[in-house]
Amino acid sequence: MVTEEDIQAVQGLISFIESCPSMFHTASTIAARLEAQGFVRLPEGASWQGKLEPGGCYYVVRNGSSVIAFKVGERAVDDPDRYHFQLTAAHGDSPTFKVKAAPELDGPEGTLRLNVEAYGGMIDYTWFDRPLSVAGRVLVRAGDRVESRLVAPDRDLLLIPSLAIHLDRGVNDGFSPNRASDLCPLVSAGELGAGSFDTFVAEEAGVEPGQVLARDLFLVNRQPARVWGAAREFVSSPKLDDLMCVYTSLTAFLAARNPGCVQVFCCFDNEEVGSNTKQGAMSTFLPDVLARATAALGFAPEDYRRALAKSMLVSCDNAHAVHPNKPEKYDAGNRCRLNCGIVVKEAANQHYCTDAFSRAVFRAVCERAGVPCQSFANRSDMAGGSTLGNLSNIQASMHAVDVGCAQLAMHSSYETAGVCDVRLATRALQAFFEADVRIDGAEAVTFA
Repeated sequence: MVTEEDIQAVQGLISFIESCPSMFHTASTIAARLEAQGFVRLPEGASWQGKLEPGGCYYVVRNGSSVIAFKVGERAVDDPDRYHFQLTAAHGDSPTFKVKAAPELDGPEGTLRLNVEAYGGMIDYTWFDRPLSVAGRVLVRAGDRVESRLVAPDRDLLLIPSLAIHLDRGVNDGFSPNRASDLCPLVSAGELGAGSFDTFVAEEAGVEPGQVLARDLFLVNRQPARVWGAAREFVSSPKLDDLMCVYTSLTAFLAARNPGCVQVFCCFDNEEVGSNTKQGAMSTFLPDVLARATAALGFAPEDYRRALAKSMLVSCDNAHAVHPNKPEKYDAGNRCRLNCGIVVKEAANQHYCTDAFSRAVFRAVCERAGVPCQSFANRSDMAGGSTLGNLSNIQASMHAVDVGCAQLAMHSSYETAGVCDVRLATRALQAFFEADVRIDGAEAVTFA
């Protein structure tokens, strides 16, 4: 049964998503929430020596689009033999379309269109006939400096119109839109001319058009999030994958108290395009932060390696709930439902990082907290997706489990999840942060 507590939790998620129209805004929103809780920013280009202490809270931003925050427990550094990390990792990007460097395309009869290319693997047809805008960062010349500025016009600027069925009678028999011709957003019917888009972007950034040197701008679905259903069971919104996991893991991280370890929250960029960027999960960002923090706390390089062996990562990325019209697409036994709790995902090909040890640890955490936990695996004759847990483990190897919230229509421009799962996932992840997991190789684990 959906409770008022569930509704309150999901409204928090909706508010968070509204503040995150691009991965750059997501990082900025996270940083603002961390600073409101007393976290201190650590620039990567500055020395961290002498700046970290037990009980301290810190965060690091890379590229303006990825964030790692950590809390040093009051007793975390008392014993090198027990020094370890407990981490969650989610991603702040979602499938969309990126505006190209030359942004405009002339159209017939004086129309003006936006020139875009795919970012990630979206369901293309879901972007038609919806109010759209753009958001991201703009690099501008300011005197002898080049500065980054966030832009997110709060206006319906664009739309990708469908072709009338009268002109394509076979559209309902199958439609595979061409991204170079069918998915160009309409900017103007004739009122605006060449250069209008760049002028508009400059105005939003508060500069003259000649000051704009470069930009990373992405399409944004402007359809508002909604809680719906006669029993208020569903929430639909853009970007549930993966801002739902970003929000629940961040909320859990901020609420958790664990004096015995270093708690770490990660939000990486570029998961939707493979994670192999300087700010992605496969980059050196995570090991750089963990190693530098360890050194600044007075430990030796060997202590960092020892800590990794005793640490655990919960990789958080949403899971596929059973579709009511396509149940045959799912494994008969390992399937998950909306509103039934966090999902542990596993795959024999290791596209998910879950194994028996990490599944057992996470299940034990959930059972100790009285929080429900589900399982997901793909049908054995279907290739599944992948996520960031196994990729981050290439750089900083530790025990890891893949989890997520169940959802429908993953990679649609408008996705659906269960209202109760926001609160349930937050409880599960907070329980993990607070458990003080003590790992002994792959042989045993205790909870202090």
